[in-house]
Amino acid sequence: MRLGFLVDPRGKVPVKVVARTFASGKTEKLVYQILSDLGLPSGKNDAIEKADFTFEKFYELYHKICPRNDIEELFRSITQGKANSINLDQFIYFLNEKQRDPRLNEILYPLYDEKRALEIITTYEQNDEAREAKTLTKDGLIRYLMSDENAPVFLDRLDIYMDMDQPLSHYYINSSHNTYLSGRQFGGKSSVEMYRQTLLSGCRCVELDCWDGKGEDEEPIITHGMAMCTDILFKDVIYALRDTAFVTSDYPVILSFENHCCKSQQYKLAKYCDEILGDLLLKEPIQDFPLEPGAVLPPPSALKRKILIKNKRLKPEVEKKELELFLQGEFVIEDEDKEDASAVVDVTKIAELAAPAAAAVAPVAAAAASQDGGEEAPPIQYTGSTTNVHPWLSSMVNYAQPVKFQTFDYAEKKNVHHNMSSFAETTGMNLLKSQAIEFVNYNKRQMSRIYPKGTRADSSNYMPQVFWNAGCQMVSLNFQTSDLPMQLNQGKFEYNGNCGYLLKPDFMRRADRSFDPFADAPVDGVIAASCAVQVIAGQFLSDKKVGTYVEVDMYGLPSDTVRKEFRTRMVPANGLNPVYNEEPFLFRKVVLPDLAVLRFGVYDENGKLLGQRILPLDGLQGGYRHISLRTEANFPMSLPMLFCNIELKIYVPDGFEDFMDALSDPRAFMGAAKERSDNMKAMGIEETGKKEKDDQARKEEQRVTEPPLVFDPITVDSLRQEKGFQKTAKKQQKELDAVKKKHAKERAGVQKQQNAAIERLVKGKSKEEIKADPAVRKLIQEQNAQWTEMAERHKKEEWELLKQQLADQQDILRKLMETTQAGQMKQLEAKHEREIKELNSRQAKISVETSKEVANDKTLKTKGEKDRRLREKKQNNIKRFMDEKKTATIKQNREKEKLKVTHDKQLEELANDVQKVSLSPGGVGLVGGVREIVTIETVV
Repeated sequence: MRLGFLVDPRGKVPVKVVARTFASGKTEKLVYQILSDLGLPSGKNDAIEKADFTFEKFYELYHKICPRNDIEELFRSITQGKANSINLDQFIYFLNEKQRDPRLNEILYPLYDEKRALEIITTYEQNDEAREAKTLTKDGLIRYLMSDENAPVFLDRLDIYMDMDQPLSHYYINSSHNTYLSGRQFGGKSSVEMYRQTLLSGCRCVELDCWDGKGEDEEPIITHGMAMCTDILFKDVIYALRDTAFVTSDYPVILSFENHCCKSQQYKLAKYCDEILGDLLLKEPIQDFPLEPGAVLPPPSALKRKILIKNKRLKPEVEKKELELFLQGEFVIEDEDKEDASAVVDVTKIAELAAPAAAAVAPVAAAAASQDGGEEAPPIQYTGSTTNVHPWLSSMVNYAQPVKFQTFDYAEKKNVHHNMSSFAETTGMNLLKSQAIEFVNYNKRQMSRIYPKGTRADSSNYMPQVFWNAGCQMVSLNFQTSDLPMQLNQGKFEYNGNCGYLLKPDFMRRADRSFDPFADAPVDGVIAASCAVQVIAGQFLSDKKVGTYVEVDMYGLPSDTVRKEFRTRMVPANGLNPVYNEEPFLFRKVVLPDLAVLRFGVYDENGKLLGQRILPLDGLQGGYRHISLRTEANFPMSLPMLFCNIELKIYVPDGFEDFMDALSDPRAFMGAAKERSDNMKAMGIEETGKKEKDDQARKEEQRVTEPPLVFDPITVDSLRQEKGFQKTAKKQQKELDAVKKKHAKERAGVQKQQNAAIERLVKGKSKEEIKADPAVRKLIQEQNAQWTEMAERHKKEEWELLKQQLADQQDILRKLMETTQAGQMKQLEAKHEREIKELNSRQAKISVETSKEVANDKTLKTKGEKDRRLREKKQNNIKRFMDEKKTATIKQNREKEKLKVTHDKQLEELANDVQKVSLSPGGVGLVGGVREIVTIETVV
């Protein structure tokens, strides 16, 4: 197509142009010779009729200059070197096993069948005999592999395929910083054309630095203030915006005003926007999306072909009052920041200027006036708004109202979705480092804009990926600088029809989901991927005979980003068709494929970039693909491309490969397992292997867990046998015996004394005299009273002693039981400590073995690859170790709780036992020396 446009005035294609197109080293003579062989004019100054230079001629010329030996090898591998064409079964197998992403849903993306394979053969096979035989020749395979049908990405991704009915804050928005500059930030040139080119490239947010104009006309200008940059007229920029805003995309454009104008010139800003942009300018909010706290932003679909202004807005009550005065011609401009009298415009002059604008602002004024009567809506507070804004310009601001950022908590409390804040890259990075999750949540609700720090005088760019990871919508870059960050931006926004809006992943939009952009752990609901890229060959990489090499990088989450690690060998002196045929570069674990992009960079032997391509991992197709390259500024290059084999799979952690195979294809897995078992049986190692496995499992079990501790039950009888209790019991018995002996002696003495007194009193008296003697009766009564009092006293003393001894015994038994229980608990804790120590030792050993395993893994080529693999294994180990420790802690706590319950029960049984043996005063009797009550008959 390109050659078709490069015709001379006679409408012919010059041979020089053809030779230049295919130039790669010293290939001009070869081009002339091949043109002659094809029957086309081949002289240096000749020209070819456009009708004669068909695609087939071009195709033959291409392959004669650049033979595809790399595809020859692929062709032989498909046919297994046994045929000159690929039969239908081989082709279907190739399409399903090599060219299809195994992660795809088989209902939405069916496997290739005979019908689809035949359609491809019919389309790309030029040989009639092969087509009739349902086979594919090498030429047919090359044509298919180079076709759009075999593009490296799903072609629907290049159209608008995303849901465009979500709030604005749910999209990434292609954004530009200092759009007017064509070069450096200091002393650079401003150009209206930059706005045209930026918008035509798909950008949806441009910046306008507005300053007061100079000279008599006082036309507002756009320039980089205080930086000695040239200036352009604001009016010319608005014309350019009107002409190019919706050429590439119909979705809304946001004008980010950095407003340094006085109010009189702000009036002109509003006037030009209103008059030039007309209905393209969104001057008031949409009815279904009011400017109220809690109300969501409108979707891009509701703002098609609309231009939004982002500028400071007056407080509602001030705007209402000043707008009414402005419409009545009574608004007097008083610039807060200006002392110059020329900045204050006469009332009469304002009235004249306001006349044509009255109709344009009438709806806004009517809405303001309607608030005077009836129920008033609660006023909306614009935090951080300035008072030095012209009311007309202020009334044009709606869904992009900039406010000074306070805190994330403050913004959440206010819940005003149409408020947004801008952050320099350094400020944004600091917030991201300290409050990453809060930043993500903020961006679910309202918009944020990131811009380059002021020290980037060379207009260089920061890496946008880190802010995309946080969900920042307007990650603004210097479009005039074609560096790596800008390439990433352009490559990312090619998706979705290059409309400038990309829907953020689900978990970055939903309020019920939490996402940490710095976490290495998988995101809930997102399946991690594995990507392997084999760079096989290149074609037409340079027009010089130079050495070339290819770098493959990945950008995404910090854990997914891999830079400057994967590089092919250099193929010397061949920019035409170098064959690298490297081992695949493995991106083993991509935590978040939705945010990841692959970058292919082709360099010459001096490190100069020859071509590059950015491919988002979402929508990338696996298999053998031709990747056409772009220039540094992301313009398509006609012939340069890379031939790669891309393998995409679901990430499977170590140790789960067999489990994944069994889930993917149970029959094949079981068949392979049976075959393996039969082979082992045939070798006579089935039983041995099983026994070794069982022994190993038994050793592992014995090593990990100690036998459970079994404690003898603690009973009262067992405690009574303790040495401490026996010693106390003996001592108490001696005390009791001593008291009893003392009482017996006292009783014997009293008895002897009483007997002697009676004998003296009855001596020489007859029985009748004794019975009749009142003195005898009185003595007997006194002696009985004395004896009874003595017996009660002895019984009480013995009871008090026994009660004290019983209490002492109870204390001793309790202390003995508590000491024994504490000993048991100590034994259990010692066992637990040994188990934890053993667990820590085993885990430390596993960590060391893991490090050694990774260090000795020959498949890991680079230090970065080894570091990532080691980090991944360590994370898996940490999770496993934490689970093991958690399980051990639960088990140990259960054992402790069980022992504690046993101990509490034993203490309860001890208390009950003591209660049973407690003695009452009536239960204590005197031991020995007890006599009957003395009566007169006893004396007689």
